[in-house]
Amino acid sequence: MEKKLSNAQRWADGAKARSRKAGQLYHRRWQQTKEYGDQRYRQLNARQDALREQGVGYEERRAKIKEEKALIDADLEERWQQVRRTYANSCKESEKYDRYAQQQCDLLRALEDLKASERTMYELDNCKDHVMTLCKLALTNLVMWTRDHYFPQTYAHATWGRLSPFFQLPGLVIVDRSAVSVTFRPFNDRRLNEDLTILCQRVGKAAPHLPDGRRLLFTVGNIRRPILDQYKRRVA
Repeated sequence: MEKKLSNAQRWADGAKARSRKAGQLYHRRWQQTKEYGDQRYRQLNARQDALREQGVGYEERRAKIKEEKALIDADLEERWQQVRRTYANSCKESEKYDRYAQQQCDLLRALEDLKASERTMYELDNCKDHVMTLCKLALTNLVMWTRDHYFPQTYAHATWGRLSPFFQLPGLVIVDRSAVSVTFRPFNDRRLNEDLTILCQRVGKAAPHLPDGRRLLFTVGNIRRPILDQYKRRVA
């Protein structure tokens, strides 16, 4: 069972990496295909204007434009099919990751049951270690999930050492019936504050909700600049 757990974790990591890579390839191909299509249609419009200026009759001009548009549409359809295949591959790898992750949970639960049945009374104190292991695994998954969904792309492969300042950042939490608002105390580093701002903007755009239905809101507190603030007080 431990070997199966190790295999499931390895397969999940591989599926997650392939899903992320396929997702990035999909977004890149989608953008390239859209830009390519816009360019071809602009050229077609320019071609139509050129034929009109050359004095080509309406029916002849219409027939030529229709023929060229059919070629463009066929070319674009082939490109969009490739984009859709890339998206389908990304979804397929994502489903594999979910399946392997569920398999890990099932194996962990089975291992816990097995260990519980083999414990002696003197081994009951080890229960907290197993609970901590499960909590650490859940926390790691939560951190990685948050990184993949809300952090800037520059954090795509960031480890806990780089992410920990964000998760340990103090702030103010305000709770009401409809939302939970978290106002973070800004860093003393300008670049980190820029990344924190992007993080808060992504959370606001995604509009996540807590299990009880309340919306989760992230904002950055006022960034204080001691020298500038002192200068403003003197001027006032």
